[in-house]
Amino acid sequence: MAKASAGRSALSRQILLLDSFSTNQPFLTISQLSRRSGLALSTTHRLMAELTETGLTERLDDRTYRLGVRLWELACRTPGAIGLRETASPYLHDAHAVIRQHVQLGIADGRDVLFLERLSMQDAVVSSTIIGGRLPLHASATGLVLLADSDPDALADFLAGALPSYTDATIHEPRALRAALADVRRQGYAVTDGHIHPSARGVAVPVVGAAGETVAAIGAVVPNDSQPWLHIVQTLRTAAERTTTALRAAARPASDPDASPGGRYRALVHSSDQSMEFLSRDRPIRQ
Repeated sequence: MAKASAGRSALSRQILLLDSFSTNQPFLTISQLSRRSGLALSTTHRLMAELTETGLTERLDDRTYRLGVRLWELACRTPGAIGLRETASPYLHDAHAVIRQHVQLGIADGRDVLFLERLSMQDAVVSSTIIGGRLPLHASATGLVLLADSDPDALADFLAGALPSYTDATIHEPRALRAALADVRRQGYAVTDGHIHPSARGVAVPVVGAAGETVAAIGAVVPNDSQPWLHIVQTLRTAAERTTTALRAAARPASDPDASPGGRYRALVHSSDQSMEFLSRDRPIRQ
């Protein structure tokens, strides 16, 4: 039987191998990588040797492989997702200090929420969120906030796809999802009681970018009980508004008097004002 990878470039085959790793299975053998990627065993062996040589994967003493630190290093240079995480980080920590459960930052990616950050407490309620993890947009409060900002065509495409359920409370019908999204737009926040786990309640608000679009959502996962939760919305809104202010400052040129020091670096790095000013300077590199 012909392999599904026939006709692919070397780069796309290497991406297939990298995508074979998951949070549940971070260590894989050559045979497992071959099966998961659909690549021939000999091709898998050759490409994994190249990936390991460049540091994108690492080979362990037991002959299993894992993703390499080099991938993390490269990811930290991306001005999009990581820059947003850096910018929002101090405000997420402020919110977490008040809420003392799970606080998270997510962006829309395809049909999913991709979580860029998650802060937790040892005794917090159950949560399925991990950094770099995903959840379907329709199933979480963070996802509903992001989906509510979709244009009509994109929303219609989303509703035409599958809406899997995690619990009896998960929204799984298009009409119910449209109604929930209308509520999110009207209220400016989303609340999901037991949509992922019966014991957990999700609360989320949008993060608005420099152009007025929703670029992310800040959410919290708290116990799904009788305790009031509206104060959580306000805490998250404060974090989102401060993140928006920082993003707008980052969008301005460094020459703008209202921009933060080192403004042109704000999309990639977020640190103290003195550090940002230092980073904004053109410094000679020692040979």
